[in-house]
Amino acid sequence: MQPAEESTDFDAEGFLDPDVSANPQPYYRQAQASGAVVPGSFGPQVVRRSAVEYVLQHPEEFSSSFAVDLGQSVPLIPLQVDPPDHRNYRRLLDPIFAPRQMNLLEPDITRMVNERIDGFIDKGECNYSDDLAVPLPSSVFLRLVGLPLSQLDLFLGMKDGILRPTGDDMDEIVASQKQAARQIEEYFTEVVKERKADAGNQDDILSMFLTAEIEGQRLTVDEIVGICFLFILAGLDTVTDSLECFTAYLAQHPDQRQRIVDDPSVIPSAVEELLRWETPVSTVARTCTADIDLEGCPIKKGEGVGVGIGAANVDERALPDAFNVDLDRNPNKHLAFGGGIHRCLGSHLARIELRIALREWHRRIPEYSIVPGTELIYQPALRQIDFLPLVFPAAAQG
Repeated sequence: MQPAEESTDFDAEGFLDPDVSANPQPYYRQAQASGAVVPGSFGPQVVRRSAVEYVLQHPEEFSSSFAVDLGQSVPLIPLQVDPPDHRNYRRLLDPIFAPRQMNLLEPDITRMVNERIDGFIDKGECNYSDDLAVPLPSSVFLRLVGLPLSQLDLFLGMKDGILRPTGDDMDEIVASQKQAARQIEEYFTEVVKERKADAGNQDDILSMFLTAEIEGQRLTVDEIVGICFLFILAGLDTVTDSLECFTAYLAQHPDQRQRIVDDPSVIPSAVEELLRWETPVSTVARTCTADIDLEGCPIKKGEGVGVGIGAANVDERALPDAFNVDLDRNPNKHLAFGGGIHRCLGSHLARIELRIALREWHRRIPEYSIVPGTELIYQPALRQIDFLPLVFPAAAQG
């Protein structure tokens, strides 16, 4: 798997190193110096922008159908559906998650953000993760599917059961994940059945799924459950991770933070640049469908491949000033939402949540810092920060 052009003492195990997770960009550069594809703990890792784009744009060679096993019994729609069926699902779902539809949520999301801030602003401190970043996207999800906010803790528990299962060994971890998957599937199966019995009396995305058709056929219960399952994973955790990474970065770079405070109009481009630089979903999975030579690196049929979105976003071969964080960067053709046919369905919703959260936070809390002595611990792949304690002046109230 080593290309002819360059050879380094690249450490393939570094993808799981906590220090790398906290500061991955130099490691990405080192990996790219070794080749377009490098070895990793769980198989080949595609790290150069050109190779990453090729993988994302060729689902016939790099399938996502079998790349993700989280213990579910239903396919994650549309992620685990390859062409030609994939197009039908996207035709149905894309209008539902289009910018115009997601923009209608701005008043509700603004209210949710401010209600969260109201809960801790008088204290002059908060755990940003628990107090805002974790509950916000789940609250938005509940609003979208027409479920009560009282279900928040249940959803957070189901999400963590899938993405952060517990156990002393791999067998226990897999069993824990499968149990959480069954809970999600059983929950939404029951909700869908109840909603069918009350058809036409609610105006939310879940009710839209019940009346939507693909080539004259209504979605099955399993299909709706598969869409909701993916929505929980992609829509809840990735926004949380992005908020945590963004805020930790800005807390440690006060000059960049001040740009947002002084000129909130920079927030849309700042969101795009921080998505590029931080790339909280640093890797996505694909399965190679044939023996392939990718930029001089052989990959075998059936091999699982890690697609380095984070690495591609800082590849200086594609973006010469990739290591300069420019909040005014425009255009910004990052890959934080993936690419090709499986580009993130919920990207418009994620952008709105991130923009509103940054806007309202910096409007009400313009000065903040990480509690001195805190060591931020980043998880790999999904770069979540376990604990992000912030302090800010009491004068920030209001």
